[in-house]
Amino acid sequence: MPLVESVLAAIPQPYRDAAVKHRELVKFAVVGGSTWVIDTAIFLFLKSTVLTDKPITAKVISVLVATIVSYVLNREWSFRTRGGRDRHHEAALFFIISGVGIAVYTAPLAISRYILDLKVPGVSLVTQEIADFVSGQIIGVLAGMAFRWWAFRRYVFPDENARRKVPAA
Repeated sequence: MPLVESVLAAIPQPYRDAAVKHRELVKFAVVGGSTWVIDTAIFLFLKSTVLTDKPITAKVISVLVATIVSYVLNREWSFRTRGGRDRHHEAALFFIISGVGIAVYTAPLAISRYILDLKVPGVSLVTQEIADFVSGQIIGVLAGMAFRWWAFRRYVFPDENARRKVPAA
């Protein structure tokens, strides 16, 4: 059973009908969840090793890697029947919008660290780490995903059924 079908089967009624109707959004969410794991793992690794004093740099790097994975998965799976642009134009728009998305993703972390001053020595290390996680990995990711969902459908993959449907593997 394909992944999306498994996810849809696990959703109770009446929510399943809505999920089937919005299958593209479900796929986008699965890609988002997968790239969130990639983003989180890289962010936490970098922040706890080579970039301990540079959480924003760690976040930008982790989001860039996750964005590359996201382009491939979204183009070939989530929006596989959408298009309407030459591939190089589509990729350029994807990465430009994702660049704006990086600002959306990192804004809550920057606010937490540098405006609310939720960093050591003003707060405990535990508080700093919780604030970094909540602002960078939850609030930032949700805001970034909402922005990207809208922008990808509007600008990157604007036309429905522009590409031939390929059977899911």
